[in-house]
Amino acid sequence: MTTQTNSPAQAASPDRPGATAHQAVDTTNAAAVNAGDRVVIFDTTLRDGEQCPGASMTLDEKLRVAEMLERLGVDVIEAGFAIASNGDFESVYKVAERSREAVICSLARAKHADIERAAEALKPARRKRIHTFISTSPLHRKFKLNMDEAQVLEAIADSVSFARRFTDDVEWSCEDGTRTEPEFLFKAIDVAIASGATTINVPDTVGYTVPEEYIALIRAIRNNVANIDKAILSAHCHNDLGLAVANSLAAVAAGARQVECTVNGIGERAGNAALEEIVMALRTRADIMGVRTGIDTSTITQASQLVSAVTGFPIQYNKAIVGRNAFAHESGIHQDGMLKNAQTYEIMTPESVGVNKSSLVMGKHSGRHAFKTKLKELGFELGDNAVEDAFRRFKDLADRKKTVFDDDLVALVSDEVGHEGESLKLVALSVACGIGVDHTATVTIEQHGTSHSASAGGNGPIDAVFDAIRKAIPHEAVLQLYQVHAVTEGTDAQARVTVRLKARGRSHGGTGSDPDTVVASASAYVNALAKLLEKAADAPEEAADPAIRSAAI
Repeated sequence: MTTQTNSPAQAASPDRPGATAHQAVDTTNAAAVNAGDRVVIFDTTLRDGEQCPGASMTLDEKLRVAEMLERLGVDVIEAGFAIASNGDFESVYKVAERSREAVICSLARAKHADIERAAEALKPARRKRIHTFISTSPLHRKFKLNMDEAQVLEAIADSVSFARRFTDDVEWSCEDGTRTEPEFLFKAIDVAIASGATTINVPDTVGYTVPEEYIALIRAIRNNVANIDKAILSAHCHNDLGLAVANSLAAVAAGARQVECTVNGIGERAGNAALEEIVMALRTRADIMGVRTGIDTSTITQASQLVSAVTGFPIQYNKAIVGRNAFAHESGIHQDGMLKNAQTYEIMTPESVGVNKSSLVMGKHSGRHAFKTKLKELGFELGDNAVEDAFRRFKDLADRKKTVFDDDLVALVSDEVGHEGESLKLVALSVACGIGVDHTATVTIEQHGTSHSASAGGNGPIDAVFDAIRKAIPHEAVLQLYQVHAVTEGTDAQARVTVRLKARGRSHGGTGSDPDTVVASASAYVNALAKLLEKAADAPEEAADPAIRSAAI
């Protein structure tokens, strides 16, 4: 870390040289930052994020996301809940096997079987953590656990000490911590640390707290738990009241030095604290926060797009940091200010989060070298086979569109990533529609080398296509969501379609992009169905113990 003699008010910004205290300050250089003020970024996209209905990922998708998280510089990757199913166990094991620098973590209830399963899944990891938890609030103790305070404390001591047999890195969480009586919470934390916990997480499990209250709680823990200096305090906030990021930042201000979050804020109900918002808030306002992270912020946009692609969850246009409009200025007053000095209406540069401007305009005459260069500028690093497949799709698209915009390429490559290795492939599609005619569709779908064709009618072309797919590949899934977005402007714009299917209590999302909305819709449905079929083998096991799937912190 370099030393800087400027005061915080004079510190230079990484995005805006010469910025004042009211602008972004480089957290690696700000005078307020010292070696003990690094915030650990604990990413739970693969565990808590995947619990979001419809965000289920295949093993290959989880591995791609885990690789991206390591490139992002995430400190801890919570790879899953090993005992939940064979699929979850394999995901944790494979992520652990491929990990390089990040600590790989598995969740476990306060049960020996859970902890042993987590330890087994984490065996290949270079650095591993077991994250065990139990409810502490009076509501949960009475209605969920049917345990009194003494029994909960006994379970904490037993589970944490047992986890320490497998690793020196043990995290303990008090589920529903923000609704727990402070005095009992202090006792529980004291027991957890005395039993060997090195990280103490205080979750706002139901998104109930507010920043002032959370600050007071974190400070009270620091002042009332005698051995708190032996552990790192962590914040895990849900977004039910839209305060997850604000509460997480409040915890850091009060002394927490780990924040648990997800890319794009995905997660149960209203989601988790968004990684990109926390990281950029800490970086941009280092003048008052005085802390730093190890995140390479220039890869944030790519990570956001990857998670969106594999989960089928579109990024809202006005989403902070990574939304399409995050750096767009339409107001005449704003545009005038931006032309004179970008600092007038931008507190960070697009480049700082990986949104790079490019002079390369792509069209049907563009070659492979220009295409690969453009992908690199957009933050995509694909293998040779993936590049060839993407280039072929780009050429097809360029023949149908006069100009291929950056957003078109992002949608195209995201599709390539989201559909890679899936068991179903849409081979052919024809549709008859119009006024005064019967709407019919015929599809051909390839499944493990075997073609399946079917025709069906419907109330419109999309309904007919979906019915034809159901006939070609029989299944019980129910359509939960169908959304269409235009990738760019103009009548030749690609349609970006999101489909969500539900079967056996779990939702599976899929996406598809094409200038033909019907083709994009069919592709999205097939993508969601492929994920559903891949997860089907795990479904009976997952349903056997509903308490596992409902476990949350």
